Amino acid sequence: MAKDTRVAIDVGGTFTDVVSLSEESGKLRFDKVPTTPSDPQQGVLDGMGAAGAALSAIDFFIHGTTLGLNALLTRRGAVTGIITTQGFRDVYLLGRTDRIPMYDFKYRKPESLVERYQIVEVPERMDFSGNVVVEFDDDAARKVVEQLAAQGVESVAVAFLHSYVNPDHEQKMAEIIAEVAPDMEVTLSSDLSREIREYERTSTAVLDAYIKPIVRRYLKKLKKSLADGGFAGQFLMTRSGGGAMTAEAAQEAPVNLILSGPAGGVLGASWFSGVTEHPNLITIDMGGTSLDASLVIDGKPLTHFDASFEGLPINLASLYIHTIGAGGGSLVWIDEGNHLQVGPASAGADPGPAAYGRGGTEATFTDAALHVGYLGNGSALAGSLELDPSLAKSALSKSADALGMTVEDVALGVIRISTTKIVGAVRSITVELGHNPADSSLLSFGGGGGLVAVDVARELSIPYVVVPPGPGAFSAFGMLMADVQHDFSRTRITGIDFVDTGSMTSDFDTMESEGAEALVSEGFSKDDQLFSRFVDLRYVGQEHSVTLKVGDTIDGSEIARLQEAFARAHERAYGHTMPDPVELVALRLNATGRVQKPTLPPVAKGTGEATPIAENQVYVGENDRVSYPVYHRDGLGAGDVIEGPAIITEHTATTVMHRGDRAEIGALGEIVISVSKEKRNG
Repeated sequence: MAKDTRVAIDVGGTFTDVVSLSEESGKLRFDKVPTTPSDPQQGVLDGMGAAGAALSAIDFFIHGTTLGLNALLTRRGAVTGIITTQGFRDVYLLGRTDRIPMYDFKYRKPESLVERYQIVEVPERMDFSGNVVVEFDDDAARKVVEQLAAQGVESVAVAFLHSYVNPDHEQKMAEIIAEVAPDMEVTLSSDLSREIREYERTSTAVLDAYIKPIVRRYLKKLKKSLADGGFAGQFLMTRSGGGAMTAEAAQEAPVNLILSGPAGGVLGASWFSGVTEHPNLITIDMGGTSLDASLVIDGKPLTHFDASFEGLPINLASLYIHTIGAGGGSLVWIDEGNHLQVGPASAGADPGPAAYGRGGTEATFTDAALHVGYLGNGSALAGSLELDPSLAKSALSKSADALGMTVEDVALGVIRISTTKIVGAVRSITVELGHNPADSSLLSFGGGGGLVAVDVARELSIPYVVVPPGPGAFSAFGMLMADVQHDFSRTRITGIDFVDTGSMTSDFDTMESEGAEALVSEGFSKDDQLFSRFVDLRYVGQEHSVTLKVGDTIDGSEIARLQEAFARAHERAYGHTMPDPVELVALRLNATGRVQKPTLPPVAKGTGEATPIAENQVYVGENDRVSYPVYHRDGLGAGDVIEGPAIITEHTATTVMHRGDRAEIGALGEIVISVSKEKRNG
C-alpha cells in the first residue's frame, strides 16, 4: 500500500485532536476522540483509527502530549536524585532569593521535586574557563551512586559547576552510573544547556530526570504498538520551543516536551499569519481543561529563554504561552465569600461535564454554554457526543439554589467569569509586555474558543476575530507545519567592544557542525538544513538580556550593527536605553531540518449570503432570550457574509457572534469576524 498520509495528534486533558492529510488528494480531515487518562497511548491509537487510514499507509506522524506536564503537576514523576560538585549540595533547594508573587503573604514555595537526602556531592571542580581545579574522584563517585541506588532513586540529574564550559567530569559521572547502576536513568546538565547559572541548569536537568522514565516508557510502548500495526514512517514530537524533534531525541531529553501540546497551535498560528492578511495574532486555544494564550508578531511566535514551571526554571528556549484553568470542563463552584467561581479544577475526560451523561454531576463551563443556548443546536459535540440539556440544568441548579439566582443567570455568569479570566490571560501576554491588543487580530481555536472569542476581543478593543478551518483540532493541524529543530548555545561573557570575531565565528561553526551531524542522523539532506545564529546582549550589570539575530559574516561592521539593533530592541522591550557599555552574554544557534508543509486548498466561492439551518434561543440576561440563527460551516463559501447575532456550528467547534458583529468567509474558509465596539450581548 502506498504511503501517502500525514497524521498529527494532540492529546489534551479531555479530547485527543486528530488531523490527517492525504498527500495524493490534498484532503484534510479533522477529528476528535476522547482522551484516555488511564492509558494515554490508547487515545493516540483511537485517533489513528479515526484518521481513516491504515497504519501502513501513514508516512509521517507528529504528536504532542501533556504527559510530562501532567506528571509534574500531579507530582507523579520518578524518584529523582542530584549529583553535584562538593560544596554545592544546596544550590537546587536554595534557588534564587527573588519572590515572584511579591505581595502575596500566603505564598509558599512549590514542593521540591528532590529531597535533600537525595542530593549527593562528588569531589571535582573546574574554573570558569573549564580548567580542572580539583580532579574527578572516581571512588567517591561510585559510592554516591551506590547510596542513591540504595535509596530507591530511579533517575538522577548530574549538575557540576562550570560544566557548561567543559562537560568532561559530567560525562565521566555518566559512565560510572552506567557501570554501578545500569537501570538508573541519567540526565547531564551539559547535554541540555551550555550556559551559566548553575541553579537554572540544575533545575532544567532535574525536571528532565523527573519525567524521563515516564516519557520513555510511554514512547517505547507507543512506538511498539504503532510498529505492530504496520507503521513504518517518520515519528516526530513537538517541542516546547516550537518545531519538532524525533521520538528518539525526545526520549533522551523529554524536558523539551513539557509544553509540547500547546506549541502546535502557536506553530499553526505562525503559518496562518503568513497565508492571510493577519501578520499579528493573539491566539486563544480553549480546550476541555485549560486555555492557552500566545502571541505572533510579524509572523513569528514570541519565544523566551527563561521559562519556568511552578517557579522552577527551564533553561531552554520555549514559546511564550500563558496557560490558565479555563476550559470547557472547568468546574463551577462557590467560594467562602459565597461568590460564583469557575475553574481551575476540571471535570476532564472522565466523567466530563454533566451534560455528557457519563456520570458527572458537577456543573462546568460546557453545561453553562449549553443552558444559555450557545450549544445544543442538534449538532453533536466532537461529531458524536450528544449533550443532555436536562443534566446540565440539574447540575447548574445546585449553584443557583445556593446563591438565590436563576439557573439562567448562573449559566450566563459562568460564561462572563470565564471571559474575564481569558481577558486577563491575553493582557498578560500583550499589555504587560508592551504590546497593544488593538494592533492584532484574535485567532480563536480549540473546541471552546469560539464561544467566548468575540466577547474577549470586544473587551480588549481587538478589531477582528479569526476562526481557522478545523478550529477544534487546529493545534494538531499546526503540528504538520513543524520543522525539526535543535538548539545549541555557548556562554561567552565579554564586552561587545572587545569581542574576538574570529573566536565568535569559530564557536558558531562548531555548533553548526553539531547541528548538521544531528540533522543528517535524522535523515535530512544538506538542502533541507537551515542554520540561524543569534546572540544575547545586555548592558553591563544587567541580569536579563535581549536576543538578536546575527548575520552570516561576523566582522567589525556586524558588531556595530548589533550594538545599534540592541539599543532599538532594548527600548522596545523596556521603554528606554542607557549609556552603559554593552556586553555579549551567549551565542545561540538554531539548526532546522525542513519538512514538507501541507497546503490548504481554497474553498469554493459562495453566493454572498448564508442560509441558517436552525435557530437557538440564547439567554442574554434580564430574563430575555434572543433568537440566534444557526449556520453550518460546511455550507459556507468564500465571500459569504453573516450578520450577528448568529451561531456557526461545525464538526469540532462552535463560534458565537452577537448583534453588531459581522462575519465574512475568507479564501481558505477562515471566518473573519469584524467585532462591534458596542459592549452588549444579543
